[in-house]
Parts: sequence; structure tokens; C-alpha cells
Amino acid sequence: MSTLHTVNKSPFSTQSLLSCLNHAKDGDTILMIEDGVYGAAKGTGLGDALAARGGAVSLCVLASDMEARGLEASRLIDGVTPVDYAGFVEMVVNNDRTQSWL
Repeated sequence: MSTLHTVNKSPFSTQSLLSCLNHAKDGDTILMIEDGVYGAAKGTGLGDALAARGGAVSLCVLASDMEARGLEASRLIDGVTPVDYAGFVEMVVNNDRTQSWL
């Protein structure tokens, strides 16, 4: 049973992303949306935590939120994939449940 985890808060204001990383199971997907996309940027100190889960879980960012915040794809941590809205919908359909981390 796989879960899509969405994180919409900046990792600089809450611990939502770290909590999500600690609870996500192998095969789950983590999608960073809204201000949560900052967690996918290189040099934020979260790279090690994300890299430790990369491969076991799929790590993604919503491309439109990333672009709206001036975060270029070249600044993403290795293993993080930008997805569009159609990809987001596909993730919802392909996972058994969705968990929002607020």
C-alpha cells in the first residue's frame, strides 16, 4: 500500500518535511508543493536527509510552485523530480492514499 505525501510548508518554518521523511515508507512518494519546494533546493541543509531516503521513496516538486518561487531545476537536490499538474493528478491516482503534512 503506497502513500503520496504532500508537504506545503517551508522547511525553515516547520519540521513538516523532516517528519514526513521519518514516517514515509519505502515505495511512497513525497511531493513538495507551495513553500515546501524550498526543501528540495541544494545547500539548504536538508540534502543529506533527502538523499538518505532517495531511491526508497520518490522525491518530487510541483514545477509551477518551484518556478513561482524562482527555484530553477538546476538548483534541485539530485534525485528530486519536477512534475506538472497532470503528474500530480497521476500520483494521486496511482497511490492508495494521500497524506498532507501541514
